[in-house]
Amino acid sequence: MDARDQQRVFITGASSGIGQALARQYAARGAVLGLVGRRQDALQAVCASLPGQGHRAYVLDVRDRPALQAAAQDFLSVGPVDCVIASAGISAGTLTDAPEDYEVFKAILDTNVLAMMATFQPFMDSMRVRRRGVLVGIGSVAGVRGLPGAGAYSASKAAVRAYCESLRVELRGSGVQVVTLAPGFIATPMTAHNPYRMPFLMPVDRFAEQAVRAIEAGDRYRVIPWPMAWVGRLLRLVPDALYDAAAAGRKRKPRL
Repeated sequence: MDARDQQRVFITGASSGIGQALARQYAARGAVLGLVGRRQDALQAVCASLPGQGHRAYVLDVRDRPALQAAAQDFLSVGPVDCVIASAGISAGTLTDAPEDYEVFKAILDTNVLAMMATFQPFMDSMRVRRRGVLVGIGSVAGVRGLPGAGAYSASKAAVRAYCESLRVELRGSGVQVVTLAPGFIATPMTAHNPYRMPFLMPVDRFAEQAVRAIEAGDRYRVIPWPMAWVGRLLRLVPDALYDAAAAGRKRKPRL
């Protein structure tokens, strides 16, 4: 493939889970990747295992905005970036009446929401100038309605959907697309210890295949797997009193 025709893709949360699976999918398509993750050994192992050349690994926490901006500028220094995927995310059970959970709330919101904005921002000017590019936010079906014991995670993913929608409208006509992906239950380390049934649980590589197709198609918002889209629509239609009664007895994600 001619280097001028190669996609350049920047992915956060690439050391495991959805981010790692997306990295494999794009590398198999001949893309050159900038990969961000917190764990040095895991991230470098992922980078070394990918086909192709020119991939770069950036070991950092996405909550460290200066480090994230430096990584973005380094990847941009080699050439324009076609797609940015904010996949970094964390999840844990949380309780509002537990004072010790405040820091967990903050970490989840900082990682899942504020770091998404910080991931997109360094690339936007060059995308506007080129009038092309895609910004991808990873949300969740968990953002459709608030889940008991997961206030921070549900709030963060509801915020992702609203934020990406706002950004999509802001960028209308600029040539820059915004895609929101809302995974249902995907088999990753994040879901491995959930103590409840997970309907339509999907292997992470199958999710990544469908996610890349949705991104390439320019979908504005896509729930994967598709049966969870219907679950989400039905949940929005359930009256609050009925939802509250049904959800109150649901098993909850463990707290840290």
